[in-house]
Amino acid sequence: MTPGICLGCFLVCGHAQEKAAGKPELLVVNQGDVDLSVVDPAAARQVATVPEGVTGVHGHEVVASPDGRLAYVPVYGSTGVGKPGIDGHAMLVIDLASRKVKGQLDFGHAVRPHCVLYNATTGLLYVTTELDQTVTAVDPKTLKIVGTIPTGQTQSHMLALTRDGKRGYTANVGPGTVSVLDMVGRKTVVVIPVSSGTVQRISLSADEKTVFTADQGKPQLAAIDTTTNKVKSWVALPAVAYGTAATSDGRWLLVTIPTAAQVVVVDLSTMKVVRSISVPSAPQEILMRPDGKVAYVSCNVSGKVAAIDLAQWKVQDVIDVGKGADGLGWAR
Repeated sequence: MTPGICLGCFLVCGHAQEKAAGKPELLVVNQGDVDLSVVDPAAARQVATVPEGVTGVHGHEVVASPDGRLAYVPVYGSTGVGKPGIDGHAMLVIDLASRKVKGQLDFGHAVRPHCVLYNATTGLLYVTTELDQTVTAVDPKTLKIVGTIPTGQTQSHMLALTRDGKRGYTANVGPGTVSVLDMVGRKTVVVIPVSSGTVQRISLSADEKTVFTADQGKPQLAAIDTTTNKVKSWVALPAVAYGTAATSDGRWLLVTIPTAAQVVVVDLSTMKVVRSISVPSAPQEILMRPDGKVAYVSCNVSGKVAAIDLAQWKVQDVIDVGKGADGLGWAR
């Protein structure tokens, strides 16, 4: 079967163009409930859920369109990375105004689509397509696949992109490596060994000079120099980490420690942990609010999102969402 697009995708894209953008919303993918939570960040409460409408499989990650009208949720499958199960082959398109799935992009075969990002410079969506060992580029206006970028590795699970859209970095979970991608030339630049075990998630510093990924075999974080494409230093941590995100001022890196129910803060001038913040159990992903004042942390086992005040370094709100809260997105 060749990659296809359902008619509903065209309809929702055209319809969304006519709708006025609403208030900012925080989006949370709930693996256990197989739905998307819509959260009012000002009120710090869930205001709606959108069932994914699929059986036996679920999404993990989400991104919103720049106008805040649509959300894109790749349907990964029935299990976690590296585990046997049903493999996903589609990405859902959700109309945030009507709170309904309006269509989908079918990749044409099983690919376990996972991390989805939008790049403002290229105007494209990029989706990790694990089983093909690629990142797939999608035109969000037409929902057509416009190209693929090979990663050269299995289990390319998470993706980070430079703002100019020229470079991409994937965390290749099983191999314990990071692939550096030429997004324009659509080729692998180099594969960087990181861990003898596995790695998880990946992020860029605010100045895009450093890539961070968590070693799952040791309590440490790899800091990769984006000029040399080599690990330049290691950040010692209190326990094995998972997700990371840098503050917009470039001073701090927040790191989730699932087993300790903590988010630790790394001073990027010294590459040392300087504080820890208690959050609900099994923190996963971190999303910075666009104004740089709050970090949202999905807490998988507890089905909650912690909102951390980055001026006070404390949890200001704990928001109830769904079972298996995981991927986060921001709809302006």
